[in-house]
Amino acid sequence: MSVAALPSLESLHRRCAKRTRDIFASESGDLLQEDESSSRVRLAIKIRDEYRDYKELPPALLSQQGPVGPSKPGGPSRKMITAGETNDTRIIATIDKTPVSQPSTFSSNTNLSQALALHKTTRTVKPTYHPPWKLVRVISGHLGWVRSVAVEPGNKWFATGAGDRVVKIWDLASGELKLSLTGHISTVRGLAVSARHPYLFSCGEDKMVKCWDLESNKVIRHYHGHLSGVYALSLHPTLDILVTAGRDASARVWDMRTKAPIHVLAGHTGTVATVQCQDSEPQVITGSMDSTVRLWDLAAGKTRVTLTHHKKSVRAVVVHPTEYSFASASAGGNGIKKWKCPDGNFVFNFSGQEAIVNTLAVNSEGVFFSGGDNGTLTFWDYATGTPFQNMEDVPQPGSLEAEAGVFCSTFDQTGTRLITGGADKTIKVYAEQTQ
Repeated sequence: MSVAALPSLESLHRRCAKRTRDIFASESGDLLQEDESSSRVRLAIKIRDEYRDYKELPPALLSQQGPVGPSKPGGPSRKMITAGETNDTRIIATIDKTPVSQPSTFSSNTNLSQALALHKTTRTVKPTYHPPWKLVRVISGHLGWVRSVAVEPGNKWFATGAGDRVVKIWDLASGELKLSLTGHISTVRGLAVSARHPYLFSCGEDKMVKCWDLESNKVIRHYHGHLSGVYALSLHPTLDILVTAGRDASARVWDMRTKAPIHVLAGHTGTVATVQCQDSEPQVITGSMDSTVRLWDLAAGKTRVTLTHHKKSVRAVVVHPTEYSFASASAGGNGIKKWKCPDGNFVFNFSGQEAIVNTLAVNSEGVFFSGGDNGTLTFWDYATGTPFQNMEDVPQPGSLEAEAGVFCSTFDQTGTRLITGGADKTIKVYAEQTQ
């Protein structure tokens, strides 16, 4: 049985192709030619129908185009990658008349770019040269850890408070003991000498805040109100007010003369370990064991800003004497941070001291000191955050090796001597090395 030969499909195919062209020629314009394949027709129509409205950005976005963007690889040394190209890819390349691509919309005038540029220029400033510091005097006399130190405005003497419950007055030039003040019944944690009155203020873990008259060397006022130990105090430079802070998670503002409480600065959830006052906003700055630093509105008695950058307890805050900024310290490699007043804008980290930092001090020359719980002493350039000297606190003979911690520090009024108190019960005086 023979099978009849099927007719050729060539003529049928030509006839169908001609009819297809007649149908789409009016819409496709000059895209289609006599010899175009059906796949080309399909792709051309798909590009036109689906992507016609997306080949160009809307005018609103085009106006935001900036000059910055990744450069397009090119040049005579570059070769195009042609491997793996399909037939469809080549067809799309010939059909798609896409406009020339515009540069990236990530323009250089965005806030992020400005911040990155500012950060880069800030960190690349060359640090100022500071002479190295050396230990020039060790003063013994306390029977407990030296927890607080303050220099009087005339720069003749300084006071220290310790775990032996005694406040001692020392001659700054000779280091001789001039006076011992007794009255506290627990560790003396904070001291301040008034620049406008003959008064010395002290506070301690016995919840007491005392005002000593330096003309009669007696306590003339007590400030009652704290519910637990008082860890820090600070005097306002221009107003007759005293700010104290302690383990009851509050800072209290007192009228120096009448002993009346003005504000209770509440908001911290842990011990307030340090407090500083300045005559411009923010007038009160506190650091707490809840890992936060708070800037306070003194008139309203409320928090202005809460800084939550620290990961661990904030044990020290220091205000720069001339620059409108301050620094705070906690534990860890990035534990010391610099802030800009009045809003507490973060500036940079002082990186490198892997210790619990108990105390900070800064002078008007830009020498910034930090003392660690493990006895490490670091001197930094305050403007750039660059450490220029590292030292180890050597405990006095007879002390344990673990008693090398530094608890308190302050520069004298000239900024040329640094006084520290430590766990070996001594007071150490450092000075710049002269050539």
